[in-house]
Amino acid sequence: MNFRKILQNYTRCYNHKKYWKRRFAIYNPNISRIKKAFYLYYIKRTEGKQGAYLGTKTENGKCNFKDSPILPHGLIGIVISAQSIIGSNCQIGHQVTIGRSKGQSPTIGDNCFIGPGAKIFGGVHIGNNVRIGANCIVCTDIPDNATVVLDKPRIIIKEENYKYSIL
Repeated sequence: MNFRKILQNYTRCYNHKKYWKRRFAIYNPNISRIKKAFYLYYIKRTEGKQGAYLGTKTENGKCNFKDSPILPHGLIGIVISAQSIIGSNCQIGHQVTIGRSKGQSPTIGDNCFIGPGAKIFGGVHIGNNVRIGANCIVCTDIPDNATVVLDKPRIIIKEENYKYSIL
């Protein structure tokens, strides 16, 4: 690791590898309580400096991420409810909100792209390989391999013979 990268991680207060390693470690039952408390302190401090909340709660004993997501802009402004479930290999832009509505939280599949400023609320299920555009507000279920665009959601599904249909 070169000096420039170390300096960037120190000034940004977010080291992706370190953050997610410690985040997944707090759900491991074989780690001592003192180490978990130290890791939780680091996670909350990092989220606080970045203006983010990624649903870190140890009471339920399970993590809401299958794998660490791809965060091209870091943690800046991301808010995710503790009950939501997010699949592996998801890319989440800055200022994204994934929240509860009417006591239910979203479930997001694998290989999804969630654009900057997107909002996802309620007990919706978002399929695999879904692309959600910037500033979209999603309150309905999205099928697999779909694209969601505009602030008033328009779902575009690519069919087998390369024709597009709009739901």
